[in-house]
Amino acid sequence: MSGIPLGVLDLVPVSSGSTAADALRNTIDLAQQTERFGYSRYWFAEHHLNPGVAGTSPAVVIALTAAATSTIRIGSGAVQLGHRTALSTVEEFGLIDALHPGRLDLGLGRSGGRSPGGTAGPRPTTTPVVDGHTPNGLKIPPRFSPEHLARSPRFQLQQRLLHQPGAESQDYGEQVDDILALLRGDYRSADGIEAHAVPGEGAEVEIWILGSSGGQSADVAGRNGLRFAANYHVSPATVLEAAEGYRAAFQPSDHLDKPYVSVSADVVVAEDDATARELATGYAPWVRSIRTAEGAIPFPTPEEGRRHPWTEADRALVADRVDTQFVGTPARVADQLEQLQEATGADELIITTITHDHADRVRSYRLLAEEWRRR
Repeated sequence: MSGIPLGVLDLVPVSSGSTAADALRNTIDLAQQTERFGYSRYWFAEHHLNPGVAGTSPAVVIALTAAATSTIRIGSGAVQLGHRTALSTVEEFGLIDALHPGRLDLGLGRSGGRSPGGTAGPRPTTTPVVDGHTPNGLKIPPRFSPEHLARSPRFQLQQRLLHQPGAESQDYGEQVDDILALLRGDYRSADGIEAHAVPGEGAEVEIWILGSSGGQSADVAGRNGLRFAANYHVSPATVLEAAEGYRAAFQPSDHLDKPYVSVSADVVVAEDDATARELATGYAPWVRSIRTAEGAIPFPTPEEGRRHPWTEADRALVADRVDTQFVGTPARVADQLEQLQEATGADELIITTITHDHADRVRSYRLLAEEWRRR
């Protein structure tokens, strides 16, 4: 599978007992290490009001990391456009591109103050799913409904803090159109006035759309002929419809002449299965903290993870994420990644790994890269 590139998605996680400064230093080190391991790109997610996640501003950490690396592509996975403008996004990435031309990925997401409510229901796909598995054995769990998150006081507070009073988010499709026009240099307002984003106009950035379903994000990516990233690690139940919805909507463009899909996976790799399972022990309570709208807690140690008091409701809340995390030896995890690639037709895979200890995290990425090269 050496022909399928592996990338990195980093949330800049804060481990229990550590600080945001520790997390940032670990991120820069991991980016340098994964560059040496042969990973193709290094993306940063955007999250807010999460004590266990320091990646609040992709542009800031991209600038820091680009300066500390030399060849690996650096990007956002994703900038959340719900609380931003097209101009601010283009100008920020234009500034970074001015010093690091040709290395930036501008990944765009719908979230950021918008309701996280899901789609109306399952969309049919051409890949049959029987007893929760695709024909090649990939796990496709039941859907998780995020509707309760939109009703949480924390989400309402996030909306208030991320938006100027009275501000309304621009339609996502229109916002992407404006970003593309500003990058090309042919933006015109409705009454014909030109606007030129400098820096930003003409920036050598690669545009990606990130999406978790076959809805608007997949359609926007497809009709604009852009690259698309589907999130198996966030929404494993909808990864097939997301990839297929994008391909169905795809129209050739100056960016691409055929669809191009990346798919994410959450993995933990160690020399043996038992060690990998031990390192992944904190994952379930960490996901629970997100799913209950409390906000991501600092990532627990294995001991802290084992002490978490589980209820049946808690286990059901995190089951889809825990059941689809790839945990084990390099060979086992690489086999599962091959299943994911085959089932989705992914052109690339994006790997996200969180462990409490930074050295274990670095080792996980190294072991996987070494195994991937052998295939």
